[in-house]
Amino acid sequence: MAARPPAPGTFAAAIERFLRFMAAERGASQLTLKSYREDLLQLEEFLRSAGCRSPGEASSTVLRRFQGGLGAAAYAPSTVARKLASIRSFYAFGQREGWVRANPAKPLRGPRRPRKLPGFLTAEEITRLLATPSPVDPGGLRDRAILELMYSSGVRVRELVTLDDGDLDLANGTIRVRGKGRRERLGIVGSPARSALRLWLAARAKPSRTRAGHGQPLFTNRLGGRLSVRGVARLLDKHLAAAGLGGRASPHTLRHSFATHLLDAGADIRSVQELLGHKSLVTTQIYTHVTTTRLRDAFDKAHPRAH
Repeated sequence: MAARPPAPGTFAAAIERFLRFMAAERGASQLTLKSYREDLLQLEEFLRSAGCRSPGEASSTVLRRFQGGLGAAAYAPSTVARKLASIRSFYAFGQREGWVRANPAKPLRGPRRPRKLPGFLTAEEITRLLATPSPVDPGGLRDRAILELMYSSGVRVRELVTLDDGDLDLANGTIRVRGKGRRERLGIVGSPARSALRLWLAARAKPSRTRAGHGQPLFTNRLGGRLSVRGVARLLDKHLAAAGLGGRASPHTLRHSFATHLLDAGADIRSVQELLGHKSLVTTQIYTHVTTTRLRDAFDKAHPRAH
């Protein structure tokens, strides 16, 4: 006998509707949805123990007790901040649906976290890395095209693996990138990246086995299927080791290097924001701290009146 769906207003129903909304309307990834579910199930357990029969019965006071419990359980500040963000989004959705009149989670504020400056590779290190893939076999040509494109456009690795042939415009030197929240933007494909992509497309052995309605993946694995995020991480680790840079970088480091080098060369920060696909300029401004720190280091080392 089929299980009966949860009654409207219950924890289970509210959580499932919220997850469907985040997937359909906000483009949340499966990993994000998994985190939301885990956070909200933990909240449900606490609220039930506090005597709440539905999420709409929670008050700000009760939610602050939940927040205090997270601190007492020694969760990392980043984890606490994520859980509180999940709860605020959940109750904002409840306000929209009408099962709460005001968002009781709105006053919750997570612990302040020190901003960690992003790591990056120098231009010389990037040159060494890009020289490591083989210039003759298809695997090496693919890897070179991937590394060139990531550094040229600043795409996230998850954006990279979703690219199809139809997203690439070699004539104009652009790619169509589908970023967070399904926001689309144009990425720039520089001349070396274009050359590498042409060689890879010519060497690609066979069409991938794509599902109906899906385009030809731009980057494929040995079996012709779409390359995975993990596959990109593995190939980067291999070439970092070959360049003598093992343990120095991740796929995201190429994105950080892209932004840092642009700002070092005098690029306008709003242009960099647009190229990175950042919704807020505040997110992009962390790279100005990187360049300022480098300038300060250079000044301290070289200027006779620095100390």
